[in-house]
Amino acid sequence: MTGTRDRIIEAARASLQEDGHAQLSTRGVAERAEVPLSQIHYHFGGRQGLLLTLLAQENERLVARQEQMYGGAEPLWRRYEQACDYLDDDLASGYVRLLQEMIGAGWSDPEIAEQVTTLLRAWFGLLERVIEEAADELGDLGPFRPRDLATLVGLAFMGGESMLLLNRSWSDSVLPALRAVAVALKNMTTKESP
Repeated sequence: MTGTRDRIIEAARASLQEDGHAQLSTRGVAERAEVPLSQIHYHFGGRQGLLLTLLAQENERLVARQEQMYGGAEPLWRRYEQACDYLDDDLASGYVRLLQEMIGAGWSDPEIAEQVTTLLRAWFGLLERVIEEAADELGDLGPFRPRDLATLVGLAFMGGESMLLLNRSWSDSVLPALRAVAVALKNMTTKESP
């Protein structure tokens, strides 16, 4: 049987997907989970704690998905293409919106900033490990260290996500730009036979 805490998190996830971050209320989540409102406060301390817990769980799940995908045997450019394919799923799930909302909340709340920074470091650390592991495939990185490239790629995705959340009309610019990196990686790593 699912515990109260898990039911609340599942209800919050469903509410986020259906109603969005701005419309998510603890009362609505409690009703959906069929628990007293006090249980949200007991388990999470309130809306902010609930959202941060949900964000942490989603982040852990998605980082694990990326680790598995990047751990595959496909060439790096194909794995990067898959990461681009995942973007639409992550937008539809509400994860990206929640992440961006919590980033904004962290600008004025140091506690939120610290928690969100920890979550983001998992993504940037993963990208850095991928680049380090692909060093032979990539060849000379010029003036860039793996951390530099990981930072640029991570920020490109985060900035692209922000623009897509602002207005989906950015799809015509953001998605082709992100996918162009896969083409560049393919050109860097695919050698023609003489």
